[in-house]
Amino acid sequence: MQKRNVWYWLFLAPVLVALTVVVIIPLVYGLFYSFTNWNGIQSSQFVGFDHYIKLFKDEEFLYSLKFTTLFSIASVFFINFFGLSLALIVTQKLKTSKILRTVFFMPNLIGGLILGFIWQFIFIKVFGSVGDMIGAEGLKGWLSTTETGFWGLVILMSWQMAGYIMVIYIAYLENIPQELLEAAEIDGANTFQRFRHITFPLVAPAFTVSMFLTLSNSFKLYDQNLSLTGGGPYNSTQMVAMDIFKTAFGENQMAYAQAKAVVFFLIVAAISLTQVYINKKREVEM
Repeated sequence: MQKRNVWYWLFLAPVLVALTVVVIIPLVYGLFYSFTNWNGIQSSQFVGFDHYIKLFKDEEFLYSLKFTTLFSIASVFFINFFGLSLALIVTQKLKTSKILRTVFFMPNLIGGLILGFIWQFIFIKVFGSVGDMIGAEGLKGWLSTTETGFWGLVILMSWQMAGYIMVIYIAYLENIPQELLEAAEIDGANTFQRFRHITFPLVAPAFTVSMFLTLSNSFKLYDQNLSLTGGGPYNSTQMVAMDIFKTAFGENQMAYAQAKAVVFFLIVAAISLTQVYINKKREVEM
């Protein structure tokens, strides 16, 4: 038993070292610097909670936080809706189901920056050309307004992550005993009733995992935001990650940016953990 414990910790050690060096130590240093006036070059001087008081009066940061929250809510809904829908399609007895799984998952393999530039071309060039042909003025300048820029980001994020979330739902859907579905069908349950009373409760654990991933990824979005809208027009589509990056490297206010990052980390952690707790509780009740 003792030898087994030695091998356990031996194999676990590289992961713990990497986690400590890459995550824990930078987190501690970042927390410390958020209470100083460090700008990345000069020595730091302790300033207390000045940065935290300042950021709660920073209208641009508060707006980006509001925009990010609304974006995350919309993205979580659409990603999980399309992910589950695609999973239900490819788990049917179709000859092309394996090919469809590959096709639906492929957008997740494309890098965020490249993906943003691809959709920027679609929204500006393709939508503009279609708008000229059919006389739809609403399709022109798709990324030139806050509202259309918002939905452009949601479309991009949903297209990228729906296939990834689909894989998670597939794993749970394929483990549902077919006998239950067949028995319900014999008893006269229609497709919707079978989904509501059998399929949905049995894939509830998948919702916990999927919502955690989509929430955290939506809140932390940066690459796609940078390449698709660049925060424009007039920073109206700027998300929190971009605001923090701009404060740190554009304005050279490293400590202030770190204070924003700490607050952002606490918000994301609180929302994600609360979501996991609520969904886990619902799983038990189901």
